[in-house]
Amino acid sequence: MAKRSLFWVSLAGVMAMLLVSIVPAFETPQAAEASSHREAPLISQDPVADATDLYAFVSPENPDTLTLISNWIPYENAASGPNWFRFGDDVLYEIHVDNVGDAQDHIVYQFRFKTKVINGDTFLHNTGVVGENMDAEYNLRQYMYIDRLDYPGDGSCKDQALSNCATARRTSIAADKEVAPANVGAKSFPVYPMTAAKVVHNLGNGMKAFAGPRADPFFADIGSLFDLLTIRNLPGNKGGGVNSFAGYNVHTISMQIPISMLTKDGTKPTDPNGGSSVLGFWSTSSRRATTVRGALGASSSSGPWVQIERLGMPLVNEVVIPLKLKDAFNNLMPSQDFKLIQAGTIPASIILKPELGVLLNKLYGLTLPAGDRTDILQVFLTGVKGLNQPANVVPSEQLRLNVAIPPVAKGSSLGVLGKDLAGFPNGRRLTDDVIDIELRVVAGILVDSTVSPNNSLGDGVDFPARVNDITGTFPYQALPYSGLLSGTSAQECKTTFVQGYGGC
Repeated sequence: MAKRSLFWVSLAGVMAMLLVSIVPAFETPQAAEASSHREAPLISQDPVADATDLYAFVSPENPDTLTLISNWIPYENAASGPNWFRFGDDVLYEIHVDNVGDAQDHIVYQFRFKTKVINGDTFLHNTGVVGENMDAEYNLRQYMYIDRLDYPGDGSCKDQALSNCATARRTSIAADKEVAPANVGAKSFPVYPMTAAKVVHNLGNGMKAFAGPRADPFFADIGSLFDLLTIRNLPGNKGGGVNSFAGYNVHTISMQIPISMLTKDGTKPTDPNGGSSVLGFWSTSSRRATTVRGALGASSSSGPWVQIERLGMPLVNEVVIPLKLKDAFNNLMPSQDFKLIQAGTIPASIILKPELGVLLNKLYGLTLPAGDRTDILQVFLTGVKGLNQPANVVPSEQLRLNVAIPPVAKGSSLGVLGKDLAGFPNGRRLTDDVIDIELRVVAGILVDSTVSPNNSLGDGVDFPARVNDITGTFPYQALPYSGLLSGTSAQECKTTFVQGYGGC
Protein backbone atom coordinates (compact mmCIF):
# COMPACT_ATOMS: atom_id res chain seq x y z
CA MET A 1 0.00 0.00 0.00
CA ALA A 2 1.64 3.24 1.10
CA LYS A 3 2.49 5.07 4.30
CA ARG A 4 -0.61 4.18 6.16
CA SER A 5 -2.69 7.12 6.99
CA LEU A 6 -5.71 8.55 5.43
CA PHE A 7 -5.15 11.52 7.70
CA TRP A 8 -3.84 14.60 5.96
CA VAL A 9 -2.61 16.04 9.25
CA SER A 10 0.77 15.06 8.08
CA LEU A 11 4.14 16.45 8.76
CA ALA A 12 4.18 18.31 5.51
CA GLY A 13 0.76 19.75 6.05
CA VAL A 14 1.32 20.89 9.57
CA MET A 15 4.63 22.43 8.67
CA ALA A 16 2.90 24.23 5.85
CA MET A 17 0.37 25.66 8.28
CA LEU A 18 3.13 26.81 10.58
CA LEU A 19 4.83 28.43 7.64
CA VAL A 20 1.82 30.60 6.87
CA SER A 21 1.36 31.34 10.58
CA ILE A 22 -2.11 29.95 11.00
CA VAL A 23 -1.56 27.16 13.50
CA PRO A 24 -3.47 27.95 16.69
CA ALA A 25 -2.46 26.68 20.12
CA PHE A 26 -4.44 23.55 20.94
CA GLU A 27 -5.21 22.58 24.48
CA THR A 28 -6.97 19.29 23.72
CA PRO A 29 -5.52 16.11 22.22
CA GLN A 30 -5.87 15.53 18.51
CA ALA A 31 -5.80 12.39 16.37
CA ALA A 32 -3.38 11.27 13.69
CA GLU A 33 -2.04 8.77 11.21
CA ALA A 34 -1.24 5.20 10.32
CA SER A 35 1.47 3.07 8.73
CA SER A 36 3.64 2.42 5.66
CA HIS A 37 3.81 -0.24 2.97
CA ARG A 38 5.34 0.50 -0.43
CA GLU A 39 4.93 4.26 -0.01
CA ALA A 40 7.51 5.54 -2.51
CA PRO A 41 8.72 4.35 -5.92
CA LEU A 42 12.29 3.37 -5.02
CA ILE A 43 11.62 1.71 -1.67
CA SER A 44 8.76 -0.29 -3.18
CA GLN A 45 11.45 -2.05 -5.24
CA ASP A 46 13.54 -2.84 -2.15
CA PRO A 47 11.21 -4.72 0.23
CA VAL A 48 13.85 -5.89 2.74
CA ALA A 49 14.55 -2.21 3.50
CA ASP A 50 10.89 -1.14 3.44
CA ALA A 51 9.43 -0.25 6.85
CA THR A 52 5.74 -1.05 7.26
CA ASP A 53 4.93 0.25 10.75
CA LEU A 54 6.40 1.84 13.83
CA TYR A 55 4.83 1.39 17.27
CA ALA A 56 5.84 2.93 20.60
CA PHE A 57 4.03 2.41 23.91
CA VAL A 58 4.66 2.05 27.61
CA SER A 59 4.91 -1.69 28.25
CA PRO A 60 1.66 -2.88 29.89
CA GLU A 61 3.27 -5.68 31.92
CA ASN A 62 6.27 -3.57 32.94
CA PRO A 63 5.46 0.16 32.92
CA ASP A 64 9.00 1.11 33.89
CA THR A 65 9.90 0.19 30.31
CA LEU A 66 8.69 1.15 26.88
CA THR A 67 8.37 -1.08 23.84
CA LEU A 68 9.49 -0.13 20.35
CA ILE A 69 8.27 -2.25 17.45
CA SER A 70 9.64 -1.60 13.98
CA ASN A 71 8.15 -3.81 11.26
CA TRP A 72 9.70 -4.43 7.85
CA ILE A 73 9.15 -6.28 4.54
CA PRO A 74 5.51 -5.81 3.49
CA TYR A 75 3.17 -8.54 2.33
CA GLU A 76 5.23 -11.60 3.20
CA ASN A 77 3.55 -14.75 1.92
CA ALA A 78 4.05 -17.46 4.54
CA ALA A 79 4.50 -20.11 1.83
CA SER A 80 7.55 -18.49 0.25
CA GLY A 81 10.00 -21.41 0.10
CA PRO A 82 12.59 -22.40 -0.73
CA ASN A 83 13.93 -18.93 0.18
CA TRP A 84 11.87 -17.54 3.01
CA PHE A 85 11.94 -13.84 3.78
CA ARG A 86 14.72 -12.53 5.99
CA PHE A 87 16.38 -9.25 6.93
CA GLY A 88 18.93 -7.80 4.52
CA ASP A 89 22.52 -8.53 5.55
CA ASP A 90 23.57 -5.36 3.71
CA VAL A 91 20.93 -3.08 5.26
CA LEU A 92 21.40 -0.92 8.34
CA TYR A 93 18.15 -0.80 10.33
CA GLU A 94 17.81 1.97 12.92
CA ILE A 95 15.38 3.29 15.52
CA HIS A 96 16.04 6.93 16.41
CA VAL A 97 15.16 8.70 19.67
CA ASP A 98 14.82 12.46 20.14
CA ASN A 99 14.64 13.00 23.90
CA VAL A 100 15.13 16.77 23.71
CA GLY A 101 12.59 17.90 21.12
CA ASP A 102 15.17 19.58 18.89
CA ALA A 103 14.62 17.35 15.80
CA GLN A 104 17.98 15.65 16.35
CA ASP A 105 18.44 11.98 17.17
CA HIS A 106 20.18 11.83 20.56
CA ILE A 107 20.03 8.03 20.80
CA VAL A 108 20.05 5.53 17.95
CA TYR A 109 19.66 1.77 18.16
CA GLN A 110 21.30 0.11 15.17
CA PHE A 111 20.46 -3.40 14.00
CA ARG A 112 22.59 -5.41 11.60
CA PHE A 113 22.06 -9.00 10.47
CA LYS A 114 24.28 -11.82 9.25
CA THR A 115 23.08 -14.98 7.50
CA LYS A 116 24.86 -18.28 7.97
CA VAL A 117 24.32 -21.39 5.82
CA ILE A 118 25.14 -24.60 7.67
CA ASN A 119 25.01 -26.92 4.63
CA GLY A 120 25.37 -25.31 1.22
CA ASP A 121 24.95 -28.59 -0.64
CA THR A 122 21.17 -28.71 -0.19
CA PHE A 123 18.33 -26.48 -1.33
CA LEU A 124 16.49 -27.07 1.94
CA HIS A 125 15.87 -24.34 4.50
CA ASN A 126 15.94 -27.10 7.11
CA THR A 127 17.17 -30.64 6.50
CA GLY A 128 14.96 -32.26 9.12
CA VAL A 129 12.77 -31.58 12.12
CA VAL A 130 13.76 -28.50 14.12
CA GLY A 131 12.87 -28.54 17.81
CA GLU A 132 12.75 -26.02 20.57
CA ASN A 133 16.51 -25.50 20.73
CA MET A 134 17.28 -24.75 17.06
CA ASP A 135 18.62 -28.19 16.15
CA ALA A 136 21.40 -28.66 13.62
CA GLU A 137 18.79 -29.42 10.96
CA TYR A 138 17.96 -25.70 10.86
CA ASN A 139 20.14 -24.90 7.87
CA LEU A 140 19.73 -21.22 7.08
CA ARG A 141 20.16 -19.07 10.17
CA GLN A 142 20.30 -15.36 10.75
CA TYR A 143 21.95 -13.51 13.65
CA MET A 144 21.32 -10.03 15.02
CA TYR A 145 23.83 -7.41 16.21
CA ILE A 146 22.70 -4.34 18.17
CA ASP A 147 24.67 -1.15 18.82
CA ARG A 148 23.62 2.02 20.60
CA LEU A 149 24.86 5.41 19.43
CA ASP A 150 24.68 8.48 21.68
CA TYR A 151 24.89 12.10 20.69
CA PRO A 152 28.25 13.57 21.74
CA GLY A 153 28.29 16.22 24.45
CA ASP A 154 30.21 18.68 22.25
CA GLY A 155 27.37 18.89 19.72
CA SER A 156 29.62 17.86 16.86
CA CYS A 157 26.95 15.61 15.30
CA LYS A 158 24.33 18.35 14.95
CA ASP A 159 22.22 18.00 11.79
CA GLN A 160 24.07 14.78 10.91
CA ALA A 161 22.96 11.19 10.97
CA LEU A 162 24.66 9.59 13.97
CA SER A 163 25.50 6.56 11.80
CA ASN A 164 27.84 8.78 9.75
CA CYS A 165 29.15 10.98 12.58
CA ALA A 166 32.66 10.00 13.72
CA THR A 167 32.22 11.49 17.20
CA ALA A 168 29.02 9.64 18.08
CA ARG A 169 29.55 7.41 21.14
CA ARG A 170 29.04 3.75 20.22
CA THR A 171 28.19 0.93 22.64
CA SER A 172 27.71 -2.71 21.65
CA ILE A 173 24.44 -3.98 23.13
CA ALA A 174 24.25 -7.49 21.68
CA ALA A 175 25.96 -9.78 19.18
CA ASP A 176 25.24 -13.16 17.61
CA LYS A 177 21.63 -13.19 18.81
CA GLU A 178 19.54 -15.69 16.85
CA VAL A 179 16.67 -14.41 14.74
CA ALA A 180 13.43 -16.39 14.80
CA PRO A 181 13.10 -18.77 11.82
CA ALA A 182 10.33 -18.81 9.24
CA ASN A 183 7.23 -20.71 10.33
CA VAL A 184 7.63 -23.31 7.59
CA GLY A 185 5.09 -25.82 8.86
CA ALA A 186 4.28 -28.47 11.44
CA LYS A 187 6.62 -31.15 10.11
CA SER A 188 9.61 -28.83 10.01
CA PHE A 189 8.89 -26.89 13.22
CA PRO A 190 6.47 -28.97 15.32
CA VAL A 191 6.83 -26.73 18.39
CA TYR A 192 7.23 -23.38 16.62
CA PRO A 193 5.93 -21.21 19.51
CA MET A 194 8.60 -22.62 21.82
CA THR A 195 11.25 -22.33 19.11
CA ALA A 196 10.41 -18.64 18.62
CA ALA A 197 10.22 -18.02 22.37
CA LYS A 198 13.82 -19.17 22.70
CA VAL A 199 14.97 -16.14 20.70
CA VAL A 200 13.35 -13.54 22.94
CA HIS A 201 16.69 -12.31 24.23
CA ASN A 202 17.33 -10.82 27.66
CA LEU A 203 20.12 -8.33 27.02
CA GLY A 204 20.76 -7.27 30.61
CA ASN A 205 20.01 -3.96 32.33
CA GLY A 206 16.29 -4.60 31.89
CA MET A 207 16.44 -4.75 28.07
CA LYS A 208 14.85 -7.37 25.83
CA ALA A 209 15.02 -7.85 22.07
CA PHE A 210 13.34 -10.00 19.46
CA ALA A 211 13.73 -10.21 15.70
CA GLY A 212 11.96 -12.41 13.19
CA PRO A 213 8.68 -13.01 11.39
CA ARG A 214 5.30 -12.22 12.97
CA ALA A 215 1.77 -11.82 11.64
CA ASP A 216 1.30 -8.30 10.29
CA PRO A 217 -0.70 -6.49 13.00
CA PHE A 218 -1.79 -3.62 10.78
CA PHE A 219 -5.43 -3.63 9.73
CA ALA A 220 -7.12 -1.69 6.96
CA ASP A 221 -9.23 -2.20 3.87
CA ILE A 222 -6.59 -0.86 1.51
CA GLY A 223 -8.20 -2.59 -1.45
CA SER A 224 -11.25 -0.38 -1.12
CA LEU A 225 -9.72 2.83 0.19
CA PHE A 226 -7.27 3.16 -2.68
CA ASP A 227 -10.07 2.47 -5.16
CA LEU A 228 -11.17 6.11 -5.05
CA LEU A 229 -11.93 5.95 -1.33
CA THR A 230 -14.54 3.24 -1.55
CA ILE A 231 -16.22 2.40 1.79
CA ARG A 232 -17.94 -0.94 1.34
CA ASN A 233 -20.54 -0.49 4.09
CA LEU A 234 -21.17 3.19 4.74
CA PRO A 235 -20.37 4.95 6.99
CA GLY A 236 -17.81 2.28 7.88
CA ASN A 237 -18.19 1.99 11.64
CA LYS A 238 -20.07 -1.33 11.67
CA GLY A 239 -17.77 -3.74 9.91
CA GLY A 240 -18.07 -4.95 6.35
CA GLY A 241 -14.49 -4.17 5.34
CA VAL A 242 -11.86 -6.61 4.10
CA ASN A 243 -8.53 -6.58 5.94
CA SER A 244 -5.92 -6.32 3.21
CA PHE A 245 -3.18 -7.54 5.57
CA ALA A 246 -4.82 -10.71 6.86
CA GLY A 247 -2.70 -13.73 6.03
CA TYR A 248 0.55 -11.81 5.58
CA ASN A 249 3.64 -11.71 7.75
CA VAL A 250 6.21 -8.99 8.38
CA HIS A 251 9.67 -9.08 9.92
CA THR A 252 9.82 -7.30 13.24
CA ILE A 253 12.62 -5.72 15.23
CA SER A 254 11.31 -5.26 18.77
CA MET A 255 12.97 -3.90 21.87
CA GLN A 256 11.82 -3.36 25.44
CA ILE A 257 13.96 -0.72 27.15
CA PRO A 258 13.87 0.89 30.61
CA ILE A 259 12.45 4.38 30.19
CA SER A 260 15.25 5.81 32.33
CA MET A 261 17.75 4.70 29.67
CA LEU A 262 16.05 6.92 27.08
CA THR A 263 15.13 10.17 28.84
CA LYS A 264 17.49 13.12 28.70
CA ASP A 265 17.94 13.21 32.50
CA GLY A 266 18.07 9.45 33.10
CA THR A 267 14.83 9.36 35.10
CA LYS A 268 11.51 7.56 34.76
CA PRO A 269 9.11 10.55 34.56
CA THR A 270 5.85 10.51 36.50
CA ASP A 271 4.60 14.00 35.64
CA PRO A 272 3.12 14.17 32.10
CA ASN A 273 4.01 17.87 32.03
CA GLY A 274 7.60 17.29 33.07
CA GLY A 275 10.49 18.36 30.89
CA SER A 276 11.69 14.84 30.09
CA SER A 277 8.37 13.03 29.66
CA VAL A 278 8.05 13.23 25.85
CA LEU A 279 10.17 11.09 23.53
CA GLY A 280 10.13 11.17 19.73
CA PHE A 281 10.84 8.17 17.50
CA TRP A 282 11.38 7.31 13.86
CA SER A 283 12.84 4.33 12.04
CA THR A 284 15.15 4.33 9.03
CA SER A 285 16.97 1.94 6.77
CA SER A 286 20.21 2.71 4.96
CA ARG A 287 22.54 1.15 2.43
CA ARG A 288 26.18 1.87 1.66
CA ALA A 289 26.70 4.53 -0.99
CA THR A 290 28.41 2.13 -3.41
CA THR A 291 27.70 -1.52 -4.19
CA VAL A 292 29.76 -3.45 -6.71
CA ARG A 293 28.34 -6.70 -8.07
CA GLY A 294 30.60 -9.36 -9.51
CA ALA A 295 30.43 -12.90 -10.87
CA LEU A 296 28.63 -15.79 -9.19
CA GLY A 297 26.58 -13.55 -6.93
CA ALA A 298 29.54 -11.81 -5.30
CA SER A 299 29.11 -8.21 -4.19
CA SER A 300 30.84 -5.63 -2.01
CA SER A 301 29.66 -2.35 -0.52
CA SER A 302 31.57 0.72 0.60
CA GLY A 303 31.18 4.37 1.47
CA PRO A 304 28.96 6.17 3.97
CA TRP A 305 25.48 4.97 4.86
CA VAL A 306 22.75 6.51 2.68
CA GLN A 307 19.27 6.64 4.18
CA ILE A 308 16.66 5.19 1.82
CA GLU A 309 13.62 4.81 4.09
CA ARG A 310 12.11 6.82 6.91
CA LEU A 311 9.01 6.18 8.98
CA GLY A 312 7.75 8.09 12.00
CA MET A 313 4.17 9.29 11.79
CA PRO A 314 3.25 7.14 8.80
CA LEU A 315 1.32 8.00 5.67
CA VAL A 316 3.08 11.32 5.45
CA ASN A 317 5.00 10.14 2.42
CA GLU A 318 2.20 7.94 1.22
CA VAL A 319 -0.67 10.36 0.74
CA VAL A 320 0.77 13.84 1.29
CA ILE A 321 4.12 14.05 -0.49
CA PRO A 322 3.70 14.20 -4.29
CA LEU A 323 5.21 11.50 -6.48
CA LYS A 324 8.09 13.66 -7.62
CA LEU A 325 9.28 14.14 -4.01
CA LYS A 326 8.57 10.77 -2.40
CA ASP A 327 12.02 9.27 -2.82
CA ALA A 328 13.65 12.51 -1.67
CA PHE A 329 11.51 12.58 1.48
CA ASN A 330 12.75 9.13 2.44
CA ASN A 331 16.30 10.57 2.43
CA LEU A 332 15.45 13.41 4.82
CA MET A 333 16.31 13.71 8.50
CA PRO A 334 13.74 15.36 10.80
CA SER A 335 16.10 18.32 11.24
CA GLN A 336 15.54 19.07 7.54
CA ASP A 337 11.73 18.99 7.65
CA PHE A 338 10.88 22.58 8.41
CA LYS A 339 13.56 23.83 6.04
CA LEU A 340 11.79 21.93 3.27
CA ILE A 341 8.60 23.87 3.93
CA GLN A 342 10.41 27.17 4.31
CA ALA A 343 11.99 26.60 0.91
CA GLY A 344 8.53 26.17 -0.59
CA THR A 345 9.18 22.62 -1.77
CA ILE A 346 5.89 21.48 -0.26
CA PRO A 347 2.98 23.91 -0.80
CA ALA A 348 0.64 24.89 2.02
CA SER A 349 -2.38 23.87 -0.07
CA ILE A 350 -1.58 20.19 0.54
CA ILE A 351 -3.00 20.49 4.04
CA LEU A 352 -5.20 23.56 3.85
CA LYS A 353 -7.30 22.02 1.08
CA PRO A 354 -6.68 18.28 1.50
CA GLU A 355 -7.46 16.07 -1.47
CA LEU A 356 -9.01 13.47 0.80
CA GLY A 357 -11.59 15.99 1.98
CA VAL A 358 -12.42 16.86 -1.62
CA LEU A 359 -13.00 13.15 -2.33
CA LEU A 360 -15.28 12.73 0.70
CA ASN A 361 -17.40 15.60 -0.57
CA LYS A 362 -17.37 14.59 -4.23
CA LEU A 363 -17.96 10.85 -3.74
CA TYR A 364 -20.28 10.85 -0.75
CA GLY A 365 -21.71 14.36 -0.59
CA LEU A 366 -20.34 14.94 2.90
CA THR A 367 -20.28 18.52 4.10
CA LEU A 368 -16.86 19.31 5.51
CA PRO A 369 -15.65 22.45 7.29
CA ALA A 370 -15.35 25.34 4.85
CA GLY A 371 -12.22 27.28 4.03
CA ASP A 372 -8.67 26.47 4.97
CA ARG A 373 -8.55 23.44 7.28
CA THR A 374 -6.78 24.97 10.26
CA ASP A 375 -8.38 22.30 12.48
CA ILE A 376 -6.08 19.66 11.05
CA LEU A 377 -3.22 20.27 13.35
CA GLN A 378 0.25 19.89 14.65
CA VAL A 379 0.06 16.23 15.56
CA PHE A 380 2.74 15.26 13.06
CA LEU A 381 5.01 18.22 13.48
CA THR A 382 5.24 19.30 17.10
CA GLY A 383 3.16 16.93 19.16
CA VAL A 384 -0.11 18.05 20.75
CA LYS A 385 0.07 20.71 23.43
CA GLY A 386 -0.84 19.26 26.80
CA LEU A 387 -0.37 15.69 25.57
CA ASN A 388 2.92 14.94 23.83
CA GLN A 389 4.53 18.22 22.80
CA PRO A 390 8.04 18.82 24.15
CA ALA A 391 8.92 22.24 25.52
CA ASN A 392 10.62 24.48 22.96
CA VAL A 393 10.00 21.87 20.28
CA VAL A 394 11.64 22.22 16.89
CA PRO A 395 9.05 21.29 14.24
CA SER A 396 9.75 17.86 12.75
CA GLU A 397 7.82 14.73 11.85
CA GLN A 398 8.14 12.05 14.55
CA LEU A 399 6.02 9.52 16.45
CA ARG A 400 5.86 11.10 19.93
CA LEU A 401 5.06 9.37 23.21
CA ASN A 402 4.51 10.84 26.66
CA VAL A 403 6.04 8.12 28.83
CA ALA A 404 4.56 9.55 32.04
CA ILE A 405 1.05 8.58 30.91
CA PRO A 406 0.56 5.03 32.22
CA PRO A 407 -0.85 2.19 30.12
CA VAL A 408 -4.48 1.20 30.61
CA ALA A 409 -5.84 -2.30 31.10
CA LYS A 410 -8.44 -1.99 28.35
CA GLY A 411 -7.82 0.91 26.04
CA SER A 412 -9.98 2.38 23.30
CA SER A 413 -9.11 1.47 19.73
CA LEU A 414 -9.85 5.11 18.91
CA GLY A 415 -7.06 6.23 21.22
CA VAL A 416 -7.31 9.87 22.18
CA LEU A 417 -10.58 10.27 20.24
CA GLY A 418 -11.94 7.55 22.53
CA LYS A 419 -10.75 9.50 25.61
CA ASP A 420 -7.79 7.13 26.03
CA LEU A 421 -4.70 9.29 26.42
CA ALA A 422 -2.42 6.24 26.40
CA GLY A 423 -3.34 5.59 22.76
CA PHE A 424 -2.74 6.99 19.34
CA PRO A 425 -1.50 9.65 18.56
CA ASN A 426 0.25 9.50 21.93
CA GLY A 427 2.56 6.81 20.61
CA ARG A 428 0.89 3.91 18.91
CA ARG A 429 -0.32 0.51 20.10
CA LEU A 430 -0.94 -2.60 18.02
CA THR A 431 -4.74 -2.31 18.21
CA ASP A 432 -5.14 1.44 17.69
CA ASP A 433 -7.52 1.94 14.73
CA VAL A 434 -5.62 4.67 12.94
CA ILE A 435 -7.64 4.56 9.71
CA ASP A 436 -10.98 5.28 11.41
CA ILE A 437 -9.39 8.02 13.50
CA GLU A 438 -7.92 9.74 10.50
CA LEU A 439 -11.00 9.55 8.30
CA ARG A 440 -13.07 11.19 11.01
CA VAL A 441 -10.54 13.94 11.58
CA VAL A 442 -10.42 14.81 7.89
CA ALA A 443 -14.22 14.82 7.90
CA GLY A 444 -14.16 17.52 10.57
CA ILE A 445 -14.74 15.80 13.91
CA LEU A 446 -12.37 18.26 15.59
CA VAL A 447 -14.51 21.17 14.37
CA ASP A 448 -17.90 19.67 15.22
CA SER A 449 -18.08 16.17 16.67
CA THR A 450 -21.89 15.99 16.29
CA VAL A 451 -22.01 16.00 12.48
CA SER A 452 -23.19 12.63 11.13
CA PRO A 453 -22.06 10.50 9.35
CA ASN A 454 -18.73 12.35 9.46
CA ASN A 455 -18.21 11.27 13.07
CA SER A 456 -18.75 7.59 12.19
CA LEU A 457 -16.52 7.14 9.15
CA GLY A 458 -14.27 4.12 8.91
CA ASP A 459 -13.05 1.38 6.62
CA GLY A 460 -15.06 -1.40 8.24
CA VAL A 461 -11.96 -3.15 9.63
CA ASP A 462 -11.73 -2.64 13.37
CA PHE A 463 -8.98 -4.93 14.68
CA PRO A 464 -5.96 -6.95 13.55
CA ALA A 465 -6.68 -10.25 11.81
CA ARG A 466 -5.01 -12.17 14.66
CA VAL A 467 -6.14 -9.85 17.45
CA ASN A 468 -6.85 -12.76 19.80
CA ASP A 469 -3.26 -13.96 19.42
CA ILE A 470 -1.71 -10.63 20.42
CA THR A 471 -0.29 -11.20 23.88
CA GLY A 472 0.08 -8.96 26.90
CA THR A 473 3.81 -9.59 27.17
CA PHE A 474 6.83 -8.85 25.02
CA PRO A 475 7.11 -9.22 22.02
CA TYR A 476 3.27 -9.01 21.86
CA GLN A 477 2.68 -9.61 18.14
CA ALA A 478 0.95 -12.81 17.02
CA LEU A 479 3.04 -15.72 15.78
CA PRO A 480 3.67 -15.68 12.03
CA TYR A 481 1.31 -17.39 9.65
CA SER A 482 2.32 -20.94 8.79
CA GLY A 483 3.57 -21.77 5.30
CA LEU A 484 1.96 -25.21 5.46
CA LEU A 485 -1.44 -23.73 6.27
CA SER A 486 -1.32 -20.92 3.74
CA GLY A 487 -4.53 -21.10 1.71
CA THR A 488 -6.05 -23.98 3.69
CA SER A 489 -9.63 -24.13 4.89
CA ALA A 490 -10.64 -22.37 8.08
CA GLN A 491 -11.44 -25.67 9.78
CA GLU A 492 -8.10 -27.26 8.89
CA CYS A 493 -6.31 -24.16 10.08
CA LYS A 494 -8.22 -24.13 13.35
CA THR A 495 -7.57 -27.82 14.01
CA THR A 496 -3.87 -27.55 13.33
CA PHE A 497 -3.45 -24.25 15.10
CA VAL A 498 -4.81 -25.78 18.30
CA GLN A 499 -1.79 -28.06 18.21
CA GLY A 500 0.23 -24.92 18.77
CA TYR A 501 2.64 -24.07 16.00
CA GLY A 502 1.22 -21.07 14.17
CA GLY A 503 -1.82 -19.66 12.46
CA CYS A 504 -3.23 -19.17 9.00
